[in-house]
Amino acid sequence: QVQLVESGGALVQVGGSRRLSCSASGLTFSNYNMAWFRQAPGQEREFVGSLRWTGNIIYADSSKGRFTISRDSAKNILYLQMNSLKPEDTAVYYCAAKRKLSATYDYWGQGTQVTVSS
Repeated sequence: QVQLVESGGALVQVGGSRRLSCSASGLTFSNYNMAWFRQAPGQEREFVGSLRWTGNIIYADSSKGRFTISRDSAKNILYLQMNSLKPEDTAVYYCAAKRKLSATYDYWGQGTQVTVSS
């Protein structure tokens, strides 16, 4: 059974940094594509970036140059390092997983809140 648990959310100052973690169980990164999404109040969930089972990483335009996705395969943890945070980065951040041949993300964490305050 796949379970994803995010952590690391916090209140952060504008321009600050924060690293989110997603502890994954019931899967191995070599067989799953992983991703980060976020949802701001009153808005739809949006893609932040993904790390494929091949190691290939894709970022949304809003994330490029500021956010970095990485993984620790030994610990089964996915990370999202966020730098130069802006108020518009305020959202609940979700970790998601899908089997490498699946079209949709089938597994989701409960989310972790990041609030960027000026």
